[in-house]
Amino acid sequence: MSKTSFPQGRRPYKVVGFTLIELMVTVAVVAILAAIAYPSYTSQVRKSKRAAAKAELVEYAQRAERHHTLNNSYSSFTFAESGATTIASPRDGSKAIYQVTFNAPTANTFTITAAPQGDQAKDPCATMSVNQAGVKSPANTSAQECW
Repeated sequence: MSKTSFPQGRRPYKVVGFTLIELMVTVAVVAILAAIAYPSYTSQVRKSKRAAAKAELVEYAQRAERHHTLNNSYSSFTFAESGATTIASPRDGSKAIYQVTFNAPTANTFTITAAPQGDQAKDPCATMSVNQAGVKSPANTSAQECW
């Protein structure tokens, strides 16, 4: 037999695998997708954290209204039995995303404010608040939906 002939039924081994160019094209495509997807992902995470803080603001405003109905005053309202006027949000014990404060209540007025902490401070809506009249700030703008 010569060196180029193979036994009957056998074929020569084929070289399998990726070339360096194919690998680099794949890496470039993944990098482009990541550059597009990551900012979108972080934006959605901020929006979901903002939504949780808004829900807490509305919940505490409703609690303050119940307190006013029973006591005819907002001035003695607190977030908890401990008398706290500032709490961390979320309440599940994880890292605080917002600092929620019940600001200087009087007999007939209150303002509850949620101030962003850490990375959430990059949120374009930043600090949110609601008062006894249901006025929410910052108001919706054409750029984003804060409320």
